[in-house]
Amino acid sequence: MPKGGEPRIGRARPVDVDTHRYTRSVRKRTLITGALAVTAATALGVAGTVVAQAQETGDEALADAIDAILADPRLTDSQAGVVVADANTGDILYDHGGDQRAVPASNTKLATSAAALELLGEDYTFTTEAVGAASPEGGVIDGDLYLRGTGDPTMLAEDYDALAAELADAGVTSVDGDLVADDTAFDDTRLGTEWGWSDLQYLYAAEVSALTVAANEDYNAGAVRVDVEPGAAEGEAAEITMTPANGYVTIVNEATTVAAGGETSVSIDRDFHSNEIRVSGTIAADSAGTYGTRAVIDPAGLAASVFADALADHGITVTGEVRLGEAAPEDGEVLAGHHSMPLSELVVHFLKQSNNSHAEALFKALGYEATGEGTFASGKAAVYEGIEKYGVDTGPIRQVDGSGMSRHNLITPAMVTDLLVGAKDAPWFDTWYEALPIACESDPLVGGTLAGRMCDTPAAGNVHGKTGSMTSVSALSGYVTDADGRELVFSVLINDYLYSTVKDLEDRIAATVAGHSEAATEAEITTFSEADEIEMPEEDANAHLECTWVEPAVC
Repeated sequence: MPKGGEPRIGRARPVDVDTHRYTRSVRKRTLITGALAVTAATALGVAGTVVAQAQETGDEALADAIDAILADPRLTDSQAGVVVADANTGDILYDHGGDQRAVPASNTKLATSAAALELLGEDYTFTTEAVGAASPEGGVIDGDLYLRGTGDPTMLAEDYDALAAELADAGVTSVDGDLVADDTAFDDTRLGTEWGWSDLQYLYAAEVSALTVAANEDYNAGAVRVDVEPGAAEGEAAEITMTPANGYVTIVNEATTVAAGGETSVSIDRDFHSNEIRVSGTIAADSAGTYGTRAVIDPAGLAASVFADALADHGITVTGEVRLGEAAPEDGEVLAGHHSMPLSELVVHFLKQSNNSHAEALFKALGYEATGEGTFASGKAAVYEGIEKYGVDTGPIRQVDGSGMSRHNLITPAMVTDLLVGAKDAPWFDTWYEALPIACESDPLVGGTLAGRMCDTPAAGNVHGKTGSMTSVSALSGYVTDADGRELVFSVLINDYLYSTVKDLEDRIAATVAGHSEAATEAEITTFSEADEIEMPEEDANAHLECTWVEPAVC
């Protein structure tokens, strides 16, 4: 609860009608026009600063500086909402379309992670268990062995190996029955509402399951990593390895090795209707190799395959088959178990890397813990409950998944800043704040999706924020300390632009807020520099993706 014992239900709104730019009653503001607009646009494009009206200082100067950034031609006929507020009081410094709903992309993860910390708690862990239909006798489990999951998106092949080792250490040598994958904690709706069909083979659109396995320590669950290296000689097939190793996914290798210095152009494509991955193209003999991580259909089957192999490796024979999607008996005996890292650690991987599989696992886990049913609908209700405690009005918004992959998600910059302000009163705030990506911090688990952004600006090492990326959707929201030492929050949601990226505009807004001072004029507020080394080119085919989703990552 906010300080004082009462929920914060909104932000303070100045009442001076002459300063309409700071009131919520005016939904749009007139941007700089005429000669000043030309001067501002020219200055922004060349030197990254704006010529200001000399009489304006403080919040007036900040407003004009942000207005000038929003006058960028790439935003013509697009939708841009921006709110800047005091992090401790909620007082508004700047509002442009703050109540206008927009597709938020991965800014959705702010609500999901906040609700998870609030309702599940920082110590929450996912469990994965091996359950016997009966107690083993003489090393034999007489009946089926169940592999029961609760949604852990961080399970690795080595964790399944540890489960098998625990069974072997307990003396189990055989299972006189089937191996059954129990993913019934979540329903069988594997994909979110209106997820793009062309995304479904990629790591960021993996199916949601209560029983899954991650490809590697990036913890991209429900997926396999396919590594492609040159063959032994020119003309031979490429060498392919899959992580985790399994018999669930089929690799069709059509890639060939060409002479050293030749072209490396490899395609890795999973069939839309099966777990067949086709690797084609060419790889040069002197290439260091390439890779791609691809989502699988029904991740529980992949997890069961990995566990079955682990059982065999530890000398445990399963006489029957593998069955999927059946619940373990309520009176079954837990024979081995694994606990995930606590949520306080998982949320770091989740937010820094903008990991969609973590988001959806937590979304359905929230619903499961609240109702006993892990569904998108129960997850939505739980998220709303979690964030409403901190002053967020969920009436004007819509959230249908945990990650933001769906374009049916609609939130407002005002809602985001309400959450950012309200969360400061939460007992888990410090954990959440540190889990957010930090501008220009190179360590992937510190800078995350902001690792290469806003360097050499007042925002570097200062902005703790959450990114968002989809085609024609870009977002950046978070915390920043201005030049006066005042803690501020901001939210930038941009939709419906036709260019490959507008992230430099988000960065300039954040850096402008970081350089803000009550005494500064607009000319003294330095905006984000468009340095070549951090500018994203218009032709970047991956600009619509979070930088951690590109392989290799481009953060």
